[in-house]
Amino acid sequence: MSVDMAVKVLDESIGKVVLIKLKGGKVIRGSLQGFDQHMNLALEKAEEVSDDGQPNSLGTLIVRGDNIIMISPPPT
Repeated sequence: MSVDMAVKVLDESIGKVVLIKLKGGKVIRGSLQGFDQHMNLALEKAEEVSDDGQPNSLGTLIVRGDNIIMISPPPT
């Protein structure tokens, strides 16, 4: 996927819930509020998704782009 395509997909996902997989195996779900050229993400109503299915509320946070392995946009 080209950088332009990735930016387009993220741009279309603003205001919607995305799923993010981080280095170390953590998975975070939250409403995407914005991003920058380094793929740093601003999330609102974020929660950590654990293996047992219990969400751990994190609130509003910034996720550094160099910690992100995968970003899953909302279904179309």
